[in-house]
Amino acid sequence: MHNPDKPVITSLLDTDLYKFTMWQALLHRHPQVQVEYRFVCRNKPAYPLTELLDELNAELDSLCSLRFAPDELDYIGSLRFMKSDFIDFLRIFQFQRSFIQAHAEGETLHIVASGPQVHVMAFEIFVLAIVNELYFRRADQQAAIAEGRRRLAEKITHVQALAREAKRRHPFEMFDFGVRRRFSGEWQREVVQTFAEQTPEWFKGTSNVLLARDLNLVPIGTMAHEYLQTYQALGVRLRDFQKMALEEWVQEYRGDLGIALTDTVGMDAFLADFDLYFAKLFDGLRHDSGDPYAWGEKALAHYQRLRIDANTKRFVFSDGLNVDSALALYHHFGDRVQLGFGIGTQLTNDMGLTQLNIVMKITRANGQPVAKLSDSPGKTMCDDETFLAYLRQVFSVAEPQ
Repeated sequence: MHNPDKPVITSLLDTDLYKFTMWQALLHRHPQVQVEYRFVCRNKPAYPLTELLDELNAELDSLCSLRFAPDELDYIGSLRFMKSDFIDFLRIFQFQRSFIQAHAEGETLHIVASGPQVHVMAFEIFVLAIVNELYFRRADQQAAIAEGRRRLAEKITHVQALAREAKRRHPFEMFDFGVRRRFSGEWQREVVQTFAEQTPEWFKGTSNVLLARDLNLVPIGTMAHEYLQTYQALGVRLRDFQKMALEEWVQEYRGDLGIALTDTVGMDAFLADFDLYFAKLFDGLRHDSGDPYAWGEKALAHYQRLRIDANTKRFVFSDGLNVDSALALYHHFGDRVQLGFGIGTQLTNDMGLTQLNIVMKITRANGQPVAKLSDSPGKTMCDDETFLAYLRQVFSVAEPQ
């Protein structure tokens, strides 16, 4: 399935769309921010990830030799929300190897990217895709692909049967959000192509910019937590960081890319900032932690209080979904709001093997800690307990039990 001599990443388009959208906004508004991103594996792998260190360093060397090709720049430039000066920046962009280090401590693999945010923020997705692919190359490839194809066929049949049967006022729409934890790049391409060909009525796009271009699909994505978290360190009053981040997003995109991420400091604290002004400016909301049903009901009640018809808005669910959980959520909400379902690991790495739960998150900006107070306690990531306590206090977020 793969050529072990070929680098994991061969194109800088092989990443999530939201990397480019956040990158452009931060380049235009805060190009001077200095940051640190850290890699963490949240579960126990089958063998220590430190065994991959030499291969990983070789892959990072290769990644830092890549540049955007003219046809790739043409594609990014064809997206109407991308501005020509950002394309000019990408034209000369190259990852700097000195900004990323990988080392072993016992059986723990450490990867740290630090430097100017506009030079290191794009490492994240590539690093996660590289670690995943190197890790799963040691599995029995033929057996994994055979099982993956069997499960893929099952999912296709499932979607074809259930989406038609469960029809609601608004259509069922799903996307691939699976770059970062995929089994391999080739496997992601096969999965996305198969869904696009066999379920075009429901499969509406991918977050992977390279696959969107190659397969003529819609590239999907707006913002991630790192964008909002950066604003915790920009000198604005901490209580106002979400409002500032949302405001600057609106100024940058002026109506495009209108899905706001709600769980940087939890849904309640988000809704307290998401007043009538933002609720009218943004097309909808993305769920990424906590109980999705409770979240959706809270969001619907919020729109109702503001006298906004939720049927004109969209909820995007993207937290650990599979086809079944997406269809169940559609069944529940499909008559009341437009919906989209971003399915990641369960599309691109469902091979009968234990998946890696790996992330690479922003931990500091301008020398200060930044944090996400997730609605799922296990997802909170910050190495500074004092700052976490302060953030909880400012936004009246109770400590998880």
